[in-house]
Amino acid sequence: MTREDLSALIVEKIEKEKKSLSESFHKSSNKIGFFFLDDLLPSHIVDEIYSSFPNSEIMKLKKSIREFKYVSAQMDELNPLLEEIIFAFQDERVVKLIGEICGVNDLHPDEKLYAGGISMMGKNHFLNPHLDNSHDKDRSRWRILNVLFYVSPDWTIENGGNLELWPDGLNNSQITIESKFNRLVVMATHNNSLHSVSKVVVDKSRCCVSNYYFSDNPLLPSDTYHVTSFRARPNNKLTDVFLRLDTMIRGGIRKIVKKGLIKNPHYYKKK
Repeated sequence: MTREDLSALIVEKIEKEKKSLSESFHKSSNKIGFFFLDDLLPSHIVDEIYSSFPNSEIMKLKKSIREFKYVSAQMDELNPLLEEIIFAFQDERVVKLIGEICGVNDLHPDEKLYAGGISMMGKNHFLNPHLDNSHDKDRSRWRILNVLFYVSPDWTIENGGNLELWPDGLNNSQITIESKFNRLVVMATHNNSLHSVSKVVVDKSRCCVSNYYFSDNPLLPSDTYHVTSFRARPNNKLTDVFLRLDTMIRGGIRKIVKKGLIKNPHYYKKK
């Protein structure tokens, strides 16, 4: 399957559900706009995408108090199908259609896959509550939408590894979106879009294909520049203090050194 084949299937499926998806996104857009769509592609194709994920040894392990997962954006070192599905979501038709659903006209995909690509989470992996970095790799465009495609067969909500949205902050209940096989999730990214991934509690791999869409303008007029900003889960006060301090220090450095002291290696370095 080429990216053109895949994007045609994606457009066909989304078009059928466009009205209901738009209603879902706008119903939630006063806090964190989102929608999800099941059975995006024929299941045998998604099985093949899942089977194409590499062994963890050739992915980058991100392990800290903030997160614990494997990631990769160097698509030319992986099974070609993974690059095709990644860039199928960057097809002009797909981007335009998702923009129409979310009411955003000026959307741009990111061929450099800054913080995108593929991710894999195993037992005890997690992602603490956080706000995504507000900009792209070169800090020239605003991050607007997070486009996630889950491909792990037979994944259930009891396995953990589910997307969590915190529209009312960490002192209130989260919205849990199951990382269900063949499910597409699109969520808004702005200064209030706090989200996380719950700890995986089974010895299985939760695999995800990730894209971000950017714009020349922020999604909300109140949005301001920020680095990826982590928080701790409720009732973990000491960790929360540390993560707030960590964000403050990294944010302060980026105000002085626009592109940071250390170059983020998580982007596609095409050869």
